Amino acid sequence: MEKFYQPILETPRLILKKISLEDAEDMFEYARDPEVTKYVSWEYHKSIEDSVKFINLLLSKYANSEPSDWGLYLKENGKLIGTCGYVFIDEKNMTGEIGYVLGKKYWNKGFMTEVVKKIIEFGFEKLNLNRIQARCKVENISSERVMQKVGMKFEGILRETVFIKGRFWDMKMYSILKREYELNN
Repeated sequence: MEKFYQPILETPRLILKKISLEDAEDMFEYARDPEVTKYVSWEYHKSIEDSVKFINLLLSKYANSEPSDWGLYLKENGKLIGTCGYVFIDEKNMTGEIGYVLGKKYWNKGFMTEVVKKIIEFGFEKLNLNRIQARCKVENISSERVMQKVGMKFEGILRETVFIKGRFWDMKMYSILKREYELNN
């Protein structure tokens, strides 16, 4: 996998595809909420320009075939409601790490579990990964529940492993291995 391959994917309720500048307003709608961004590494968007800047970063990653986020679009109306994707891929060790964020209006409806299952399937079946991991701040119970629901196993707490928003944070580490995925699919 020299270049990251990012096709359009589909779940029962969502289309996962590359984000475009036309999505700035939808992104700003969820990214401006401090509750949505409470546990992520980036600050909430204070203006539409913050969303445009973030989309331009994604467009640059797409252009360079780097691991990046898919936009999560509702099938019913095409609205962007969040992102999910690979934060990094270690080709040598066949490991990928995923991250995700979802608009508050769509919490607790099973959307992120649906998406993460699809991203894991893509990682094992198309990217030939052996391990897919995800981390969350210890306090982020909702994110942890998604990891558990998709079959990831808790590995431990990485103490003060990231410096985000002015302080060090402990992170819970979860992962799923290809052989575990194959057992259940």
